[in-house]
Amino acid sequence: MNIADVKANAFAMPLTSPAFPPGPYRFINREYLIITYETDLDALRAVVPEPLQVTEPHVKYEFIRMPDSTGFGDYTESGQVIPVSFEGIKGNYVHAMYLDDHPPIAGGRELWGFPKKLAQPCLRVDVDTLIGTLDYRSIRVATATMGFKHRHVDNDTVLAALAQPNFLLKIIPHVDGSPRICELVRYFTTDITLKGAWTGPAALDLFPHALAPVAGLPVRKVVSALHFITDQTLALGEVVYDYLA
Repeated sequence: MNIADVKANAFAMPLTSPAFPPGPYRFINREYLIITYETDLDALRAVVPEPLQVTEPHVKYEFIRMPDSTGFGDYTESGQVIPVSFEGIKGNYVHAMYLDDHPPIAGGRELWGFPKKLAQPCLRVDVDTLIGTLDYRSIRVATATMGFKHRHVDNDTVLAALAQPNFLLKIIPHVDGSPRICELVRYFTTDITLKGAWTGPAALDLFPHALAPVAGLPVRKVVSALHFITDQTLALGEVVYDYLA
């Protein structure tokens, strides 16, 4: 393989058998359970990187079921998203994500900088309850419950939230271990079809774990719960701040 061929084909690793295909990445029947909770403001400020600004002492704990994802397959994801502002515009900082499928782990980290780790999340309905769980290997680290479709939520409210920008801290080390890329990345979800949105009573428990420290942002009070289903496209990102410049 000559140098020109390497340049033409080097969009992901491994070179001759990439872990994921080129985008765009379309998700069909993507199902969310998001429980927003109040936490410790100092704990939030300790993990959110400047120039992002923490706007409120809230965290969105998410479970996402993705049965039909272009190039990535069928998988489930769980993690924490923090409301922030950047240059006066409200958005969300993706703090932690745990999932059970290698291609979106590789693609998420390499392309956008998603903070993804391998774990065992689950989102399912148990009779009258929507249940989200996250196990890190054999240890339970998160359990969320919500009454199944108790009340409809206005679609415009959900679509407005989905239209907000999302932020990631992309880190790729040099071969000597020093940071070669350290960037704040912004991305959006696009072409959204909202198929339904509901709320209901909810509860969230987080448990300490050294390698899945979701409990480091402790639950003080559940603020709200949201269950919705969409078709949507995950757009590629843009660099909005270079920490090494």
